[in-house]
Amino acid sequence: MDIFGTILAPFKWLVSAIMLGFHDGLSFIGLPPENGWTWTLSIIGLVLVIRAALIPVFVKQIKAQRGMQLLQPDLKKMQAKYKGKTDQLSRQAMAQEQMALYKKHGTNPFSACLPMLIQMPFFFALFQVLSGISAAKESGNGIGALSHEQVVQFDASSIFGAPLSASLLHGGGGGDQTVVWVLSIVMILAMTASQFITQKQIMAKNMSDEAMASPFMRQQKMMLYILPLVFGVGGINFPIGVLIYWTTTNLWTMGQQFFVIRRMPTPGSPAARALAERRAAKGLPAHSLLGGKKDADVAAEVAAVEVKAQQRIQPQRKNRKKK
Repeated sequence: MDIFGTILAPFKWLVSAIMLGFHDGLSFIGLPPENGWTWTLSIIGLVLVIRAALIPVFVKQIKAQRGMQLLQPDLKKMQAKYKGKTDQLSRQAMAQEQMALYKKHGTNPFSACLPMLIQMPFFFALFQVLSGISAAKESGNGIGALSHEQVVQFDASSIFGAPLSASLLHGGGGGDQTVVWVLSIVMILAMTASQFITQKQIMAKNMSDEAMASPFMRQQKMMLYILPLVFGVGGINFPIGVLIYWTTTNLWTMGQQFFVIRRMPTPGSPAARALAERRAAKGLPAHSLLGGKKDADVAAEVAAVEVKAQQRIQPQRKNRKKK
């Protein structure tokens, strides 16, 4: 076994064990154990378990992203301070000040990628489990927590006539090849579209004006198009079961981000202004929903909106004619 396989071995066992737990539970309540939809629901159950476990990480990610937003003014000042200075001492001093800023605000540039990085071992483990189904069936072995009997059962399962272990590039499973192609393409499009929409709504609604003008934002815009493209191209090699997993987790992320943007937006963002307007329209006090704590930035925005609203409803005095 190679180093990569050795690292993934415990993840393969955990992924297959969670799937098996859901499969046994669904079979217990009456779903056919050999049916492809039973295994599909088991994969969706795997997503729910992993994403629920990642909620604390997601909360830390939000706080880190807010920190990145708040440090932008200081970051701009620091960049202006060292503009044009290319000597080694200046570069070291700039790097040290930059790290001090990140530490002060409790954030770092890689915080936004943390949930995805944590998910990747589970994703690759599921990919290896589903891709290795046929080989395990032929060798008479199990894979992860799945016994050989369960491997054979999974290999025979399908949805709409497409085996869950089949892929667009390799086919497989003895199912209808046309159905495999159509279902794979639909799942790939759903996977990439949900990922793109999630990132787009963050950039369009949940970033402050300062963050939108920062150099970091240019990198984010590049990633907006690059990541869905990478997963879209890679999706031709993913088994249908993996496409189900990744599409489901993207839909979870999209819904999660929609809730955060609407209820707990970044201060200074269009979503924060929209929240301030909604609260002002309802006559609610200037109070942030972030953890039930007061937030000066959101409070200031709400107060500003309330003042504007009062100005709009007050009658304008007509100019009196001079005598």
